[in-house]
Amino acid sequence: MKKHKVNYTLKAFDGRKNASIEAKREISFEIKLASRLILDALVSDWNKSNLEKQINDSIDKQDKERFLQLSKQYQTYTLEY
Repeated sequence: MKKHKVNYTLKAFDGRKNASIEAKREISFEIKLASRLILDALVSDWNKSNLEKQINDSIDKQDKERFLQLSKQYQTYTLEY
């Protein structure tokens, strides 16, 4: 496991009430990876549901060309799930 990188920013203390010392810590690789995977899953689910709505609308409107176009795009989701 990689060592965590820690960055410190030091500011001169001049006695004012609002003066502070800030420390920033880099987010670990595991958290970055997990958050990216969650976001990818959410986007994929949203795209799939949006595509399903468009397919249903094209069926309701009896638009065969649009239906065939959207069903080709939807095939990628049927292979994944």
